[in-house]
Amino acid sequence: MDNFIEQLKGLSKRVSRIQSSIKTEEATKTSLILPFFQLLGYDIFNPDEFTPEFTADVGIKKGEKVDYAIMSDGKPIILIEAKSVNEKLERHDSQLFRYFSTTNAKFAILTNGIIYRFYTDLEEQNKMDSSPFFEFNIIDLKDSTITELSKFRKNSFDLESIFTTASELKYLNKLKNFLNEQWDNPSEDFIRFLLSQIYDGIKTKNILEKFEPIIKKAFKQFINELVNDKLNAALKTTNIDDDGKTEKIQKNEQNGEEKKISQPEIVTTEEELEGYITIKILLREYINEERIYYRDNRSYFNILLDDNIRKWICRLGFNSSNKYIQFNDEDRTTYPVEKVSDIIRFKDKLVDVVNKFI
Repeated sequence: MDNFIEQLKGLSKRVSRIQSSIKTEEATKTSLILPFFQLLGYDIFNPDEFTPEFTADVGIKKGEKVDYAIMSDGKPIILIEAKSVNEKLERHDSQLFRYFSTTNAKFAILTNGIIYRFYTDLEEQNKMDSSPFFEFNIIDLKDSTITELSKFRKNSFDLESIFTTASELKYLNKLKNFLNEQWDNPSEDFIRFLLSQIYDGIKTKNILEKFEPIIKKAFKQFINELVNDKLNAALKTTNIDDDGKTEKIQKNEQNGEEKKISQPEIVTTEEELEGYITIKILLREYINEERIYYRDNRSYFNILLDDNIRKWICRLGFNSSNKYIQFNDEDRTTYPVEKVSDIIRFKDKLVDVVNKFI
């Protein structure tokens, strides 16, 4: 899984770098789309497994061809319609819709090499749904996207399992998109719904306009407080004793024993602890967060794997006005930072360093 994540992120960077130089549909297929399916483990050079120009006759129209079909036991299981990177996908789903109903395939993918839309027949059997159950942008990969994509890898593909979760995924993504739309620009209906929970008066136009900025503010405060609560909960693993010595407490899940490391005469700042917690949160999906430790010293703040100084992941230099983060890579790469939240920009670097130790 770790290697898959690394390769997928590598492809994401490559697509971002070369997309502007791609002008045709064929170039899109060769440079963007085929490498993606190859990364999923399919042999794109074996027509028995990955068939180009798959024939999908539609009614009286013969010789209709879909760009690719992923095959299993001589039957298509996934149809793939590819468009140029410069084309919008909205007007092309009807073409894939026709192909879907004439084959045994349970999934269909429409893509321009950047956006990938996954369809199935949740609403009516053997009839492709009008909206995808899963969609992602390869240049803007999210952790949840990678998890769902891993289910479509050749070595882990389970048709029934994916189909069972497709319905939940479809409506989960619709809800996320809806909430994202309401985040900055809540609709009148949404404002009315929220007001119906908290306001007994008549919901006039003036009242709706009055409450719109309040609802926006409430949204943002709620999310900020939720994040802060999680940070504070994580900080409970760290105490400062009465003598001003910093102690890191690591609890052994098996025997319940706690291990304390005292560092006298060194002041561990709240900013350094926030950096430590931020890094734990960024890495938690790649490695058990209980394996991530810290050791402070006068010059810098060490983030370690397995409490092993030889496995330091990065160093935070927060004790001067010129703050920095240094990574344990081949070049000991160092980047300036202005605030703790800047660490989020270096998630890929953190993952790369951790991967070399596991």
